[in-house]
Amino acid sequence: MTYRIAPSILSANFAKLGEEVDNVLKSGADIVHFDVMDNHYVPNLTIGPLVCEALRKHGVTAPIDVHLMVKPVDRIIPDFAKAGATYITFHPEASEHIDRTIGLIRESGCKPGLVFNPATPLDVLDWTLDKLDMVLLMSVNPGFGGQKFIPHVLDKARKVRQMIEARGLEVSLEIDGGVGPANIMEVARAGVDTFVAGSAVFGAGKDNDPQRYNSIIASLRAELAKV
Repeated sequence: MTYRIAPSILSANFAKLGEEVDNVLKSGADIVHFDVMDNHYVPNLTIGPLVCEALRKHGVTAPIDVHLMVKPVDRIIPDFAKAGATYITFHPEASEHIDRTIGLIRESGCKPGLVFNPATPLDVLDWTLDKLDMVLLMSVNPGFGGQKFIPHVLDKARKVRQMIEARGLEVSLEIDGGVGPANIMEVARAGVDTFVAGSAVFGAGKDNDPQRYNSIIASLRAELAKV
């Protein structure tokens, strides 16, 4: 299995976001994770398509994984697609018509995914998994960074991995929340292949050091090598 590390820019220094993203990618990260909050579906407000577009204009070519914590979702999907998103994931409870929203993401030229909060059932995957490129499991409740990992989400990860393999699909299984060197090996053993890490990555090292992320990314890779 190929493992991918996806630092969440929610924890980055927004005063120099382009530089932060450049440095974390040079340190070995694979994907830019982009948390979008609307102060409606979740009690926080973050960033929109213009920031995604700015990163592309800055020269970022890595995949951008846009996690929409917004309701409703359909209106903003074309904007993120136009801004350069690679993946667009959304919460099923934030869409009136889940199948239609998945289709809209695909028609807009992006890879669709569904996001499940820690207490959200997986039932909708029975009908949608074959239409997805990614399943994202929240291992914290959405809306804030820096929370502790919720262990029972590993059981959900095992179930999703079993579903993916039983159908012979190539669907990424991503996890977001409280992931770091101390638990990433256990998470990988549950079947996860893509790991969102925000504060664990962007909180590492000293400010103004362009190589500050080398050590933390190397630590994550070293733990994954033990799986």
